[in-house]
Amino acid sequence: MEALRELFGRMGFAGIVEEPLCLVMIAIACLLIYLAIVKKFEPLLLLPIAFGMLLTNIPGSAMYHPELFAGAHEGASVLREFVKEGVTPGLIDYLYLGVKLGIYPCIIFMGVGAMTDFGPLIANPKSMLLGAAAQLGIFVAFIAAVLMGFEPNEAASIGIIGGADGPTAIFLATKLAPGQLGPIAVAAYSYMALVPMIQPPIMRALTTKKERMIVMKPLRSVKKVEKIVFPIVVTLFVALLVPSAAPLVGSLMLGNLFRESGVVDRLSKTVQNELINIVTILLGISVGATATAETFLTPDTLKIFVMGVIAFGLGTAGGVLFAKFMNLFLKNKINPLIGSAGVSAVPMAARVSQTVGQKENPGNFLLMHAMGPNVAGVIGSAIAAGVLLAMFG
Repeated sequence: MEALRELFGRMGFAGIVEEPLCLVMIAIACLLIYLAIVKKFEPLLLLPIAFGMLLTNIPGSAMYHPELFAGAHEGASVLREFVKEGVTPGLIDYLYLGVKLGIYPCIIFMGVGAMTDFGPLIANPKSMLLGAAAQLGIFVAFIAAVLMGFEPNEAASIGIIGGADGPTAIFLATKLAPGQLGPIAVAAYSYMALVPMIQPPIMRALTTKKERMIVMKPLRSVKKVEKIVFPIVVTLFVALLVPSAAPLVGSLMLGNLFRESGVVDRLSKTVQNELINIVTILLGISVGATATAETFLTPDTLKIFVMGVIAFGLGTAGGVLFAKFMNLFLKNKINPLIGSAGVSAVPMAARVSQTVGQKENPGNFLLMHAMGPNVAGVIGSAIAAGVLLAMFG
């Protein structure tokens, strides 16, 4: 009987009695799984994030120990914490090292670069300005978060949600606010999935029917040498301007150089497929594991979700309004709808610009024009993260 009592004491069922809030977290994890599978809300990352959340909130599973990583920012420090007396590291503790050290987001950026065609941006460099303007939401949300009582480092991590770039949000949160990583990651990917619902009302409210019907001239053909030189020049410029953004931008541009060089097809295909898929699984499970009841079920989580949607909405508005501003000086007018694609949800935001534009003018094709600010937004969000990291890291 003593052995049976000891066995029962080690069961997760007994742990539920001591930690009833874990049932709430398990319910939230199941809801996210439902949204990923049935509603298809960014399933590639939301599904592993939700399952990681499920695993970490099972009482007694001991897969993740947040105390091992509390306050540790360097790789050596994290590893030293693993030998803490009386603590046996779990599976996700080891997987989380790739998040803590900033490895997984950079590898995902490499895969994104290998899948991205920067041709539309090269053909129309003015679209870089639209991508920059769409980062408005990041900095406005940062200020709002500070006013709501968050520490500046936490506010910076919350504001980056406005860039609609999940890996960047995770990268910055692990550096500046690891305690808020779970809510920030869930908010970032939830709002990315809701791009087709959030953006169109804002786009229509800020433009007239005449503006939405503007037909833009076809983009010029981009030479191969331009596509090869572009990632090298961008890497050098950004790394010299904001060195802390070099890991993300450098990885993005290396992947793009694999794609455009034409001499490393095996590497390009590996980065686009097997490597990014494997890392996506590890990243999702690790990030989901940080969403414990102690960190997730707090008033701050609700504030993060509110600030996230404000940041995202302001980013969309910033791109549209700046396109309208540019039209005051341009002979060949820009359709302001492409400005909303300046958030870095590639290529979903560009498709939304195309869809909204075609509802007004079925013969209007904005997709390639919108891809310019869309890929510029990827670079812009990485630079914004670098700036915030340099200021508060």
